[in-house]
Amino acid sequence: MEITIIISYYKALDNLRIILKALSNQSNKSFEVILSEDDFNQETIDFISQNKHLFLFNISHLYQQKDNGFRKNSMLNRSVTEAQTEKIVFIDGDCVPHKHFVREYAKNLKLGYFYSGRSVLLDEKISKKLLDNQLLSKLNLLNLFFSDSKHIKAGIYFPFFSLSLKKRGLLGRNWGLCKKDLIDINGFDEDYISAGVGEDTDIEWRLLKNGVKNKAIKNKAIVYHLFHLRSYDTQGVRDNFDLMLKKQQQKNIKCLNGIKKQRH
Repeated sequence: MEITIIISYYKALDNLRIILKALSNQSNKSFEVILSEDDFNQETIDFISQNKHLFLFNISHLYQQKDNGFRKNSMLNRSVTEAQTEKIVFIDGDCVPHKHFVREYAKNLKLGYFYSGRSVLLDEKISKKLLDNQLLSKLNLLNLFFSDSKHIKAGIYFPFFSLSLKKRGLLGRNWGLCKKDLIDINGFDEDYISAGVGEDTDIEWRLLKNGVKNKAIKNKAIVYHLFHLRSYDTQGVRDNFDLMLKKQQQKNIKCLNGIKKQRH
């Protein structure tokens, strides 16, 4: 195996079905999947146990014993610890990977860099058709151009060089790095207990401060983000930014409440 794909997931079985179908369709099949579920959901447990034998890749399902609210970072740390490869890629449970997604990360990832991918934001109509019919053929550029989807340019697969010179920050729904670089900053900070900032922006500043450089993998490793209503409030995001600012002032590059706990 070359790559571990960690899927952050919460109660969206139709999404998971199409994501696993897209992973089955990958041009590079040398990977494992860890389903990182921030919940206890018997429906998902049953689905994985009944269907995992149908996939050519190994699926590990990690989940909470009960739903204690947003504990995504805690689950991500557990997943990183379980990963069997040195190269790790993160996607969210509402993101469908392009058929060359694994190939591009496997080819590009190297120590000392983290790689930031981008996504096409699918409109409601295409998302519904995709989930209802479970047909990956709906994700063609012609359909996208004649839809209300956004960031369609990000869906143009072009492995030779980026079609945009603009540098972008890390987005938690599509990024990857070598496991050692993440372990060196003690993984995800579990002090963040609401969505936004903690699973991407906080990780980005700590990686950069630790000497890990950002590389774009736009138009190479593509995901299609399924339409849904916003699931978190702006106040929680503002609170997380305030928390991150305090951590930056304290220079906690290696977080205290991460993979290893340093608090008494």
